[in-house]
Amino acid sequence: MQFETNARRELRERAEALSTQHAGLQAEAVLASVLRDIYPGRVGLVSSFGTEAAVLLHMVAQIDPYAPVIFLETGKHFPETLDYRETLARELGLCNLQVVSPRPASVAADDPDGDLHARNPDLCCHVRKTLPMLQALRGLSCWITGRKRYQAATRDELALFEAQDRWIKVNPILDWDRDRIADYFRTHDLPRHPLEAQGYPSIGCAPCTSAVREGDDPRAGRWAGSDKTECGIHFENGKLVRKGG
Repeated sequence: MQFETNARRELRERAEALSTQHAGLQAEAVLASVLRDIYPGRVGLVSSFGTEAAVLLHMVAQIDPYAPVIFLETGKHFPETLDYRETLARELGLCNLQVVSPRPASVAADDPDGDLHARNPDLCCHVRKTLPMLQALRGLSCWITGRKRYQAATRDELALFEAQDRWIKVNPILDWDRDRIADYFRTHDLPRHPLEAQGYPSIGCAPCTSAVREGDDPRAGRWAGSDKTECGIHFENGKLVRKGG
């Protein structure tokens, strides 16, 4: 059961007000406002370094290359993703890349054989992604995501600013589509994730990501064959955050 505390209500109202104030602004303007004016020194970008991640990483690097960029090293990533992370960090001049891993004791307790993803993918994501991320965000008031409405039906009601737990979350490119993203890559000559050309439009951990067919939902290859659609870092009290909180 989710209780409507005063703090939760105030944070949700804050997110709704910020969405209204920033409505119609370009993504770069939203990011500049968040990084420089609203939450200076208290905001970070959580990035998967997936196929579209370079867009936001480039924008943030242009505004504040010392802003924290948080990467969740689950221990299950494709080697290509780890190489791509290093390439982007070097080429974009990311000065505060924070690689966050799950506690070894937690992995040993819940996934001693490394096969938890096959037995209980929700718990696997909780141990390897959600818990480490919550620790990484402890000193921040706001975090930036690259989620977009076009990616999946579960994301079609995204708000520009959301409230989740005790944080404000901002989705600066929520209304971008694949063509606009491709244009940004071309304009700024950004390197592509090496797996994208092999049919991976959305990339997570290797055991839970598969290639998709042309025209399929971009996230159809994530936990294919199951009803799981999100890893859990965008959930509050077990419920997917879709609007203001």
